[in-house]
Amino acid sequence: MSAIEIRNVKKRYKELQALKGVNLVVEEGEFFSLLGPNGAGKTTLISILAGLARADSGSISVLGHDVVTDSRQARRSLGVVPQELVFDPFFTVRESLRIQSGYFGLRKNDDWIDEIMANLDLTEKADVNTRALSGGMKRRVLVAQALVHQPPVIVLDEPTAGVDVELRQTLWTFISRLNREGHTIVLTTHYLEEAEALCDRLAMLRRGEVVALERTSTLLQRFAGMQLSLRFTQGVLPAELRALEVDPRAASGTNHLLRLASYDDVEPILAKCRAAGCTFDEIDVRKADLEDVFVQVMNEPEVIEGLS
Repeated sequence: MSAIEIRNVKKRYKELQALKGVNLVVEEGEFFSLLGPNGAGKTTLISILAGLARADSGSISVLGHDVVTDSRQARRSLGVVPQELVFDPFFTVRESLRIQSGYFGLRKNDDWIDEIMANLDLTEKADVNTRALSGGMKRRVLVAQALVHQPPVIVLDEPTAGVDVELRQTLWTFISRLNREGHTIVLTTHYLEEAEALCDRLAMLRRGEVVALERTSTLLQRFAGMQLSLRFTQGVLPAELRALEVDPRAASGTNHLLRLASYDDVEPILAKCRAAGCTFDEIDVRKADLEDVFVQVMNEPEVIEGLS
């Protein structure tokens, strides 16, 4: 059984077609990433998954439970950490987690609540009113609330946005442990180094459509390759090399990032630049990372081969 199954989901807001027939399956036990620029449809998709919005057509199920026709079981199976800081200002951290437990009919859940707070460094704040917490601490409480009923599927929507390094490390240590114990994790993030380090497989959304869906390692090997970064003190990039630019829109008169098939391509490129009268201020060769792949995919006119 799949952890999440999304079939031909469409959603329109007035003139905006937010989702254009999204098809996606996340298997049980995966650490999966959903990536895309702002406005790609990620949060809309998560809202439909969580039962906060209704799709115009298509279906979503969580562990076989349809989010519309079997919403109670679907929501029991799911824990969602939203982007926004949403909290009740009238309760302490422990009280908030006990109330959240009550929503799922859980009594005598204090042992698990204590474990969550310990793993998210919230123990010292257990009896502090949530309105007195810093933004980073409030973010930790949101994560704790999503985990309080021990859901088998956990969705993290920008969980580390605007938080400190310590929280990121603490959070990922705990979430990685839960994944090893069998929990399915779905992550959206603009910190692409997190997705590259943590996620086995990923999907990229662009304007409401899935344009890439592959194992992270496969996408990096097949699509990214190596890159040559050039900065000129004078001269312009020869026209015959412009097709190699990773993101032509980001290139300036002096700074260029070019795709390489191998290290053997470096000297012929430099020779063509010298012949065109270019002099170099900086030359750097490196392997592309997921951020580089993301930029390339978002600029591709077609869906990436291997989409499944």
